[in-house]
Amino acid sequence: MKTVFMFSGQGAQYAGMGKDLYENYAVAKEVFDRADEVLGYSIKDICFSDEEKLGLTEFTQPAILTMSIAAMKVLQENGINADMTAGLSLGEYSALVASGAMRFEEAVALVQKRGKFMSEAVPAGKGGMFAIIGLDTALVEKACEEAVKEVGGVAVPANYNAPGQIVIGGDAATVEKAGEIAKEKGAKLAVKLKVSGPFHTSLLQPAADKLLPELEKMNIGKMEIPVYTNVTAEVLKSESDIVPTLAKQVVSPVRWEHIIRNMYDAGADTFIELGPGKTLCGFVKRTVKGIVNVNVEDTASLEKALLKIKKA
Repeated sequence: MKTVFMFSGQGAQYAGMGKDLYENYAVAKEVFDRADEVLGYSIKDICFSDEEKLGLTEFTQPAILTMSIAAMKVLQENGINADMTAGLSLGEYSALVASGAMRFEEAVALVQKRGKFMSEAVPAGKGGMFAIIGLDTALVEKACEEAVKEVGGVAVPANYNAPGQIVIGGDAATVEKAGEIAKEKGAKLAVKLKVSGPFHTSLLQPAADKLLPELEKMNIGKMEIPVYTNVTAEVLKSESDIVPTLAKQVVSPVRWEHIIRNMYDAGADTFIELGPGKTLCGFVKRTVKGIVNVNVEDTASLEKALLKIKKA
């Protein structure tokens, strides 16, 4: 039996997230309190009740990382540990904390800067993202190519989430055209996402350029468990790969479906999503069968998860 800790990405946040954990578990309270100290403001207040700030990328990212690590600490206190780990986009930072390669305090300060750089990289309204549902990968890629030829600009796959679930990103007009073409090619849905920028596309290069010097200041420790990276869907080979990979991650597509398959092929049979919501559980469900697939975000989901894990 091999256990995966997988960490939520941006977009999963909701007001009230982490409140139950904070109020009921000392280890979770400690994580939130440490984050407040590092950031110089109350991330717990933002998580618990400030929906407006929670929607701003520079606050969203440290909020999700803090809540995810709090959930992990509670799970570990219940005797569950990971054999391998990964996170969707922002979640990769949580995975690196889980592996021991990053200290939580450094990571939470870093992702606030990452969020700020990402939101500054493309002016509001210039970029966009669409989720394309129910269309083969090759046809989604073709729809992007055709839109670029017709409109110009950028439209590319940004997240390969699961079979039949790909997110595309780029210039607003180009990506909208790609969504229309995808529908013509048989996509069930082309849904515009409420995001502040065209994440994981070349348009975010200014953010990657600003992030790299901040990453280079990090004290990178030893990875105690394997971390699968978004950029290649493979295990990070050494600690020296972490900084360049995270800089590249900002402008590269997220290969989440391939990460799930690679972990499954490496013997993973228990996938635990840590953080707000259960989006990643949904992607796992669409990608591999016959495994334990649970999330932990509060006391109720923790108890349910522990029951399923013990039964397996």
